[in-house]
Amino acid sequence: MTERFLTITLQPDWKGALRAMAQAAKAQEYQGEVLNFESPAHFFGQLSEKRWEIVRATQGKGELSVRELARVVGRDVKRVHEDVVVLAELGMLERTAGGGVICPYSSMHIDMYLKAA
Repeated sequence: MTERFLTITLQPDWKGALRAMAQAAKAQEYQGEVLNFESPAHFFGQLSEKRWEIVRATQGKGELSVRELARVVGRDVKRVHEDVVVLAELGMLERTAGGGVICPYSSMHIDMYLKAA
């Protein structure tokens, strides 16, 4: 299986971002996956420091139970579960058939460009 990678973008023109992703999907080779946020506020609202810690803790580790993940990051199981739900909805983590979680990406890149108005 090909190593998967994720590019996180900030693109207010979500229709343009969707068109670009559709073009990439037509390629013969795997082009990676894209997660787009419409604004920096939305990006930072969804991906807090604690959620990034969960992503980093799962990346390259294989399947982890939520309880084990909570122990690794030193947090309450309930709060880690809530964050895992959000991260799974975003596609940054995947739930396994055994009830655990896995980060499917070997690498992630954040493509952020901020410009004065």
